[in-house]
Amino acid sequence: MPGTNLTREEARTRADLIRVDAYDIELDLGSAREGGGTFRSTTVVRFTATTPGADSFIDLVAPGVEEITLNGTALDPASFADSRIPLPGLAAENELRVVADCAYSNTGEGLHRFVDPVDGETYLYTQFEVPDARRVFANFEQPDLKATFAFTVTAPTGWVVVSNSPTPEPVGEGATQVWKFEPTGRISSYITALVAGPYVGVFDTYEKGEQRVPLGVYCRPSMREYLDAEAIFEVTKQGFDYFQEKFDYPYPFAKYDQLFVPEFNAGAMENAGAVTLRDQYVFRSKVTDAAYEARAATILHELAHMWFGDLVTMEWWNDLWLNESFATFAEAVCQAEAPGSKWPQSWTTFANQMKTWAYRQDQLPSTHPIMADINDLEDVQVNFDGITYAKGASVLKQLVAYVGQDAFFEGVRAYFKRHAWGNTRLSDLLGALEEASGRDLKAWSKAWLETAGINVLRPSLVVNTDGDIESFAVLQEAPALPAGAKGEAVLRPHRIAIGLYELVDGSLVRTDRIELDLDGARTEVPELVGRHRPAVVLLNDDDLSYAKIRLDEDSLAVVTENLGGFTESLPRALCWASAWDMTRDGELAARDYLSLALSGIGRETDIGVVQSVQRQVKLALDAYTDPDWREQGLARWATASEEHLRAAEPGSDHQLAWARTLAAVARTDGQLDLLAGLLDGSVEIKGLAVDTELRWTLLSRLSATGRADEAAVVAELERDNTAAGQEHAATCRASRPTAEAKAQAWASVVESDKLTNYVQEAVIAGFQQSDQRELLAPYAEKYFAVVKHIWETRSHEISQQIIVGLYPALQVSEATLAATDAWLASAEPAPALRRQVVEARAGVERALKAQVVDKAAGAR
Repeated sequence: MPGTNLTREEARTRADLIRVDAYDIELDLGSAREGGGTFRSTTVVRFTATTPGADSFIDLVAPGVEEITLNGTALDPASFADSRIPLPGLAAENELRVVADCAYSNTGEGLHRFVDPVDGETYLYTQFEVPDARRVFANFEQPDLKATFAFTVTAPTGWVVVSNSPTPEPVGEGATQVWKFEPTGRISSYITALVAGPYVGVFDTYEKGEQRVPLGVYCRPSMREYLDAEAIFEVTKQGFDYFQEKFDYPYPFAKYDQLFVPEFNAGAMENAGAVTLRDQYVFRSKVTDAAYEARAATILHELAHMWFGDLVTMEWWNDLWLNESFATFAEAVCQAEAPGSKWPQSWTTFANQMKTWAYRQDQLPSTHPIMADINDLEDVQVNFDGITYAKGASVLKQLVAYVGQDAFFEGVRAYFKRHAWGNTRLSDLLGALEEASGRDLKAWSKAWLETAGINVLRPSLVVNTDGDIESFAVLQEAPALPAGAKGEAVLRPHRIAIGLYELVDGSLVRTDRIELDLDGARTEVPELVGRHRPAVVLLNDDDLSYAKIRLDEDSLAVVTENLGGFTESLPRALCWASAWDMTRDGELAARDYLSLALSGIGRETDIGVVQSVQRQVKLALDAYTDPDWREQGLARWATASEEHLRAAEPGSDHQLAWARTLAAVARTDGQLDLLAGLLDGSVEIKGLAVDTELRWTLLSRLSATGRADEAAVVAELERDNTAAGQEHAATCRASRPTAEAKAQAWASVVESDKLTNYVQEAVIAGFQQSDQRELLAPYAEKYFAVVKHIWETRSHEISQQIIVGLYPALQVSEATLAATDAWLASAEPAPALRRQVVEARAGVERALKAQVVDKAAGAR
């Protein structure tokens, strides 16, 4: 039985048979405030069939169906099963009416319902990607069956209702009113949207020549005081200017709303003209500039999707990577180049965060080609990963370097004009780029998009006694793919730059740069022969290609002593990333990475890089150090964190970052006393605002170390009885170092399905504490006893949180690997479930190998 799955072959067969014209959808949300579990959904869809008399089906996930009428003939509602309504004997032209009772969700899928504890009001929003529009209305749930969508919504009087089309004036008197939206253009079902509730909005207009695009930014009233709408509009308008110029295609929809909604699983969603974003992007406490940069990147990512993804849409989910990779590349290049951008260093952030994510994902047993083989919906739901987003965007950056940026955007412009409102495959884009650039991209595509794994680039140089370079080559390696991965490792063509750096008054300054193509295992670089050897030779300078880089011995020695000395942020980020990659690969001991961080992080000015290094040091200490030395390493890091906190410029981003870092690792009585003093106000550090979010961060550590009890959590929740406050309280309670706290947390997640997606996430975060390994050890066996049942009985988002979040990753031992292997061999898990568990297992295996390296380093 198909359950809620849909295969690519089924979708292809249906697309060959059906062309969808239009949907008219009526949703009755009038009783949403009353807490009932369902709402009435009525769908009328008009479509044609190429083969009259053929059978097909339409998709729906709902507790019940009241009526099915096909071309005037009533069908038995009992025929609805396994998320499908059979459609027998189609005519050439068809009209189908489906009346169903659909369910509200608390998982962030379908139509999510949330009650704000601040005002007691109900807030709704939809999230449909990948296959969840069918949870709200009957539809042909696949991206290549585009249609127009006209929504009619009944909702409580006084509510705000937003959809893809501009919001009409509601009609009617009494307790409810009706909003009748104009039809959309031809779009896919997964980018339709509805947001309803007593949201508040701020409005503006994007103006360019004769063009006028209404802009709206919405949030809940309880968040309004924190909504910096002007900053959001500023980034949005910069994106409009940049993308319309580069794409040479006007923004294709009637308006552009951005809605910050509660308990949103992803960062944001590119619904056409009605983008939804997680409302943590409405900052209610001080955050670092890295958080503002990340929000801006998300805003630009979704805006780029209005063209690439919404106007022109993938035919099937195997090109999801292209959809997401393009938007990820577009967000970075826009931030780097748009006039007035506050983050022209965005490629540093890209190298520091996106590339790190991609390298990690590409070394898992589940690694796959960028152009993945997506056989069904379950495949795609676990494919929103570091390859789909980050490696794909990295390879697009490589492609831009390969064909040239002007030719790249010329091809993109032709692509949009040629395929507007339609569906495409990768070959359509590559064809346009070949026409624009004159390059044959077939070999490039095969090497980069159809193979998995990472190449390693190393310099090979001979220097004579005078210090001059006698020979220089770049060596390329293709390490074997992880055990279990499909395919073979391959060498690839690379377009890279080589940076030459000298020490000048204590700073590393680039004195020259060479750009070249690499191909094969060895590429000679004659341009460097005869030159005096510089202090540092940096391969892949400017981060043009996707590859792990290694430094030669002399360059590594200089960088180790002067990592913070690079005058530009990008080469520093590349060297930090290389050091972290070496640590993960067991080429650099975790304790040596700690030493490198302690010596270099004080000179690092880029706050995003600082925060990444802080996170990586904590992970290295928790997972990659010799367990017998771990406490010593953590103590060194905690002491350094407190020193940096006290030395940081008052009120600076660095000060806040170090406060949070100390709060994550504080362990001595003195350090915990400092956290408690900051929380109760008896201790002050000049410039450090102990605001709402920082208070919860401090309390979480005090709870996890047994220094704060239930009364402290209750008192803090009285200060901050918001949705976010309730989530933080759940984390604090689950983090307590007692068997009872762990048992309660486990039961609330595993034995009950009542928690919302965000509260469940918060409980899992509190449950998994790296200082509580012994307390958590009994749950490894319990995990394997329940994980398959969780997958089979919970929604995708909820089950993924549990499968990944509760895996015994802190139990780094051969016993954990053996238990995982035994379960994999006996449980017969679905492919998507198997992938998640195999990925988690890989983390333990890598940690075991790294611990051996660190132990050996300790014996030096």
